Amino acid sequence: MAVHHPTREQIQLEAVFTALSNPLRLRVVRTLAAGGEHPCGALLVGVSKSTLTHHWRVLREGGLIWQRPVGRELLLSLRREDLDARFPGLLDAVLAAIDVAEVPDGMEPVA
Repeated sequence: MAVHHPTREQIQLEAVFTALSNPLRLRVVRTLAAGGEHPCGALLVGVSKSTLTHHWRVLREGGLIWQRPVGRELLLSLRREDLDARFPGLLDAVLAAIDVAEVPDGMEPVA
């Protein structure tokens, strides 16, 4: 199962923003930012396989994730090092914005 991952130099800002424009994909990026590899089927429970495939493709081709085959499944991890090298501070700003956006009015985000 061969999948295309852009090289660090091929990652384009437009593709990163496109990948981050969907709330489900933002949730995946936040989960992956916590570290480690995750099985692709465990990140978005209750989402159809075809929809998952679409989201993984957009994230992968946007340069945000690595997909690594292990047996019959794919493990996903965030390409933090490549993103930080290509667009310094962007990922941290996005993650901070996600955390602030999910805090109810009148409450402070947990650091």
